[in-house]
Amino acid sequence: MRRVLQSMFGMPLEELLAPWAGSLPAVDEPTGLILATGEPTADRELIEMAARRAKSFAFTAGQTDLTADVMEQVHADVQNLAMDYPQRPLSELLPDLITTQDTIYTLLEQQRRPAQARQLYFLAGVTGGLLAKASHDLADPHAALTQARTAFVCADQADHNGLRAWIRGVQSLVSYWAGRTRESVRYAQSGAEFAAVNSSSVWLPMNEARAHAALGNADAARAAIERAERAWDLVQQDEVDELGGLCLFGRTRQIYYAAEALSWLPSQSSVANDYATRAVAAYEDSSSPEWAFGDQAGARSALAITRIQMGELEGATEAVAPVLDLAPEQRINGIVNATQRVHRALRDSPLAEDASGLQEQIEAFTRTPLKSLPR
Repeated sequence: MRRVLQSMFGMPLEELLAPWAGSLPAVDEPTGLILATGEPTADRELIEMAARRAKSFAFTAGQTDLTADVMEQVHADVQNLAMDYPQRPLSELLPDLITTQDTIYTLLEQQRRPAQARQLYFLAGVTGGLLAKASHDLADPHAALTQARTAFVCADQADHNGLRAWIRGVQSLVSYWAGRTRESVRYAQSGAEFAAVNSSSVWLPMNEARAHAALGNADAARAAIERAERAWDLVQQDEVDELGGLCLFGRTRQIYYAAEALSWLPSQSSVANDYATRAVAAYEDSSSPEWAFGDQAGARSALAITRIQMGELEGATEAVAPVLDLAPEQRINGIVNATQRVHRALRDSPLAEDASGLQEQIEAFTRTPLKSLPR
């Protein structure tokens, strides 16, 4: 609102809020309550504000039961967030994520028909999973797992195995990046018990593969990768997959996960390098529905690690350079952790003496993660 008012009147907010000391100007014609400013950013904020107000009215307009239009609106809001999450900075999405979760919780606090309640619990579970990922991206695993547990309760209320499996995948991901690798394995294996046939049946063993590899168990990691590949034969899209974005695990993410898993194992550096090269190439197309800036950075970091293991300092520097150019708004927890892995790989390699410049760049990059930015 501060930006909108300053843009509308062309004056600092302090002057606009100060007591009026002059006479009122003559007005030939009455003006509307809200005026277009001619400034694209301010006008867009006005339009978004009006849309939020209209949506709020539709949800609370004396309805004892929700119309199909209202249910469609809530579903569309959640789907847009799932689609946008991998491709936009979290700072742009977080307010809408929190508002959407609050809206769904408010709707569920009233008595609903069973079919509507089930759908609202399903959407609450998805939104909780997205907020769990957001909390993880802000380096708060406690908040992330709290959101995920509540999301799993919602999945139970919706009695949706595909959602249960997806939430277990989120929990496994959060635990992996928090360094709780055995816990990550347990979450992944727990999700498999729901026998979901959506893409989580591929995501779960790939999560398991990364955690096993981080523990140094090469045989278990390779076995999990093979299980994931076989799972594609059974995959059928359900309501979770149809949301797309973060809710859908695709082939490109599978390749990246395999690269990252095997990059933990120096004995697998050649195979890991092949996977990482393929993943980096796949993520070059930013127009692809599977494109995600976080996974792209992870693929490049995995490629840098495999090149370090193969004694190629110049190649490692080339691989990770675009990651180190990311703006602070995109330096989510997973990306910071991935670059720190590159730093440790350099420290432990014979290239350490010649790699001080690259290590200093990584240290400078990790000093300003997303979690440190003011809100």
